[in-house]
Amino acid sequence: MHKPGSATPDRFAAQERFAEGAQFIGGRLTKGTSGRTHAVVDPASGEEVFTYELAGVEDVDAAVAAAREAFPGWAALTPGERSDALHRFAAVLAECAEDLARAESLQCGKPLKLTREFDVPGTIDNTAFFAGAARHLQGQSAGEYSGDHTSYVRREPIGVVGSIAPWNYPLQMAAWKILPAIAAGNTIVLKPAEITPLTSLLFAQAATRAGIPDGVVNIVTGTGKEAGERLVGHPDVAMTSFTGSTAVGKRVAEIATATVKRLHLELGGKAPFVVFDDADLEAAVNGAVAGALINTGQDCTAATRAYVQRPLYDAFLEKTAELMETVRLGDPFAAGTDLGPLISHVQRDRVAGFVDRARAYARVVTGGEVPEGELAKGAYYRPTLVADAAQDSEIVQSEIFGPVLVVLPFDSDDEGIRLANDTPYGLAASAWSRDVYRANRATREIKAGCVWVNDHIPIISEMPHGGYKASGFGKDMSSYSFEEYTQIKHVMFDNTAVAAKDWHRTIFGDR
Repeated sequence: MHKPGSATPDRFAAQERFAEGAQFIGGRLTKGTSGRTHAVVDPASGEEVFTYELAGVEDVDAAVAAAREAFPGWAALTPGERSDALHRFAAVLAECAEDLARAESLQCGKPLKLTREFDVPGTIDNTAFFAGAARHLQGQSAGEYSGDHTSYVRREPIGVVGSIAPWNYPLQMAAWKILPAIAAGNTIVLKPAEITPLTSLLFAQAATRAGIPDGVVNIVTGTGKEAGERLVGHPDVAMTSFTGSTAVGKRVAEIATATVKRLHLELGGKAPFVVFDDADLEAAVNGAVAGALINTGQDCTAATRAYVQRPLYDAFLEKTAELMETVRLGDPFAAGTDLGPLISHVQRDRVAGFVDRARAYARVVTGGEVPEGELAKGAYYRPTLVADAAQDSEIVQSEIFGPVLVVLPFDSDDEGIRLANDTPYGLAASAWSRDVYRANRATREIKAGCVWVNDHIPIISEMPHGGYKASGFGKDMSSYSFEEYTQIKHVMFDNTAVAAKDWHRTIFGDR
C-alpha cells in the first residue's frame, strides 16, 4: 500500500495537468491575476499537491464577459442541438472517468472506490439526463383566454449564471450547477472552492472537448471574499446559484439582492433518521452507519440525528457502535479503505471540538478521537457515536459536517416526528418502519425536501434535490431544476386586428 500523499503513478498529477493555471475562461486555462497563490493539500497526508495563482476581480470580469459573449449563440441553438452537445459531453466524461475519480480522491481524501462507483458515475449519469431533458423544455400550449386573443407561454434562458460550489462534492456540485444551466440555454461562470478546484477544471475542459462553444462554461478559482463576492454582485450576472453553509448563504443573498438577481440556495442540513419500534433493526443499523459516514460525514444530507423509539434504543446503540468499529480508515487510494480523512486539519479539529464539548453533557459510545500512527498526519477522525444528549444541545442542533452520529430515544410517534422537525434545517430525512401507514405519515409530516423510507442517502438524476426552511430554496437535478434556470414570458396575439381599437375606446372613449 502506498503511503498517503506519496508521488506515485496512480495519483493524479495536478501540477503537471494544470501548469497553465487554474482559471478556465473562454475555453482555455489561464493563471489568476490576484497576485496571490494557493495550495491544494492532500488531506490524507497534509502534503501540498498543487499550487496555483488565485483569481482576482479582473479574472471574474473576464469570465463573465466571455459568458456574456457566448450567450446569444448558445441560447439560439435548438434544444436538439444543445442536447447533442450534452450527449457528446457525457461520452467525453466517460472517457476521462479514471482521471476524474483520482483527482477527486486526491483533493478531497475520498476513498477511490467511492469516487469510482458514486461521484463519477453519478456525474456522467446526470450529464446524460440533462442531454435528454434539454429537448423537453417547453412553455404551455396556446389558448384563447381573453376574448379575441390567443396566449401562450415561452420558457427562455436567463443569461449569464454565476454559481458557487462547495468543497465536499466538487465534481458533482459542478455538474449540478453547470448542466441544468447550459441545457436551458444559459452560459455560466462557476467558482469552485479554492481548496478543491481540480475536477471542476477537468469538467470544463471535457465540455470544450465535447464541442460546447468557448465561453459557455467558465471556471474562476479564487476566494469567496474576492472572486465569490464579485461574481455574485456582478451587474452582468443574471442569476446566482450557491451551495454551502446557511451563514454564507445569507451573505450571498444580501449581495444578490442589491442587483435583484434570481437566486437559488442549497444550504446546510441536519438530517433526522427516525427509527420506529417496528423497523427492521439490522437494516436500520446498516443504514445509519452508511448514512452517517458517507463522505466522512461531510454531506448536508448525512444522517446526523438518529431518533430511535425506546423499545429498540439500547439494541440500536449497541449494534451501531459494533458496526462503526469495523469501519476501516486508511489511504484513499488503497482498496481496503472504507473511510478517508476529513477535508482538512481545520475541519477535523472543528469536528473534534463538537465531540469534546459534548462529553460534558452526553456519552461518547465509540470513537471521538484522532487515530494514532501514520494516519495522524492526515485529517482523520474515528467514526463517532454519541448518546444521551439533550434535544437543545449544540451537538444535536448544529451542523457538524463530520463522521458523528447522535442517537436520542423517543416514546410516541408524535414525539418522534416533532423531534425530527425540531431544528432550523429541512434538507433531508429518513423514516424506518415496516408499517406503510406509519411511514407515509412520516413522509407527510417531516418538513424536509427529501424523505427516504427504509433507506438514507441515495439520489437519482430524475428526481429533485433541495431543502425547506434554513436549508434554502430551489431544486438541483431533475426537470424541476429548469424552473431555476429559465424565465417565463407570456405572449398574447390579437386575432381580430380590431381588438386594440376596442381597448382604446374602453380606456379613452371615442376620439
